[in-house]
Amino acid sequence: MVDHLVFFAVKEEASPEEVEDLLSSIRGLKDEVPATVDLSVGEDFSGRSGEYTHALFARFEDTAGLQEYMQHPAHLAVVEKLANVTSGRIVADYEF
Repeated sequence: MVDHLVFFAVKEEASPEEVEDLLSSIRGLKDEVPATVDLSVGEDFSGRSGEYTHALFARFEDTAGLQEYMQHPAHLAVVEKLANVTSGRIVADYEF
């Protein structure tokens, strides 16, 4: 199994509609990308995430599934939205 983690910071000037559109698009990846085993995204409520306001978790059977996800047009569209609505992100992928 492979886990894909993304922590991102929504720009202060982003509208609530832009943020909801981004989150909805991310959630949709679970159904749009066949290799996705599990996926969730949400806003941090703990106050312990530093500058990052949101987190994304996605799981795949193997690295080939992660690569399918990374190259899928729906994912690429989400990456474009991330670039417009966020001010920074950090990504970690690991196999277990």
